Amino acid sequence: MIKEENRFRESYVLEGMTSISALLAAREAGINDRPIFEIRYDAAKKAKKSRELGFLDAKCKSLGIPLTATAAEEIDALAVGNTHGGILALCGARTLLTPSPDTLPKDGFLCLLEGIEDPYNFGYALRSLYAAGCEGILLGERNWMSAAGVVARASAGASESLPLYSGNIGVAIDAARALGYRVACAGIRDAVSHTATDLKKPLLLVVGGEKRGISAAVLSKADTVVRIDYGRPFRGSLSAASAATVLAFEVLRQNS
Repeated sequence: MIKEENRFRESYVLEGMTSISALLAAREAGINDRPIFEIRYDAAKKAKKSRELGFLDAKCKSLGIPLTATAAEEIDALAVGNTHGGILALCGARTLLTPSPDTLPKDGFLCLLEGIEDPYNFGYALRSLYAAGCEGILLGERNWMSAAGVVARASAGASESLPLYSGNIGVAIDAARALGYRVACAGIRDAVSHTATDLKKPLLLVVGGEKRGISAAVLSKADTVVRIDYGRPFRGSLSAASAATVLAFEVLRQNS
């Protein structure tokens, strides 16, 4: 637990083949410019990981990235989690796009995640949004991408595969509106059930964290507030990741 607390707030070490493969594919697709300084693997697992290492060896040679055999103890010391499988990448920060009518997709599905206070919950939300076809994530100027390793692991690499936009939230929403996006905020007060709400693209879905929710400034820009109906009386709320999952797949259903 101490290791997690000390490291997860700022880490550009991507752990495991899932995260690293997603980054490599996103780099090739021109989605992500995150620099990879070196990829290291547990020397004792060279035979067991021969398939993965063969793939990495070819990629590293084509991209000019060092691939280095390392002691298991050093891998463990660099990693935040325990599911790295003996492979990790030492990376730098990626460029986050500035949201504007010129950079946002013209007829897409975007999501704004506001006030999520845990990088794992943030990563889980990104995983579902990516799977449901979301085409970009809007972030405030302060966001969890400084904990890129944890977020990539929690999102199964989705954080590296999605276009990410960072900047003033109000400006970002106005940029989406200029392209004809409707803004749907997840909430309860004066809300319409998610299955009875028009969630056709172009759509900007806004999901807030469990503690702070969506700010009044963002809510004031909403075209609709959408709620998730429960199966029984329940005073609590879903996690941000769970709410994002339910709503994102309703967006997918309505646009399929």
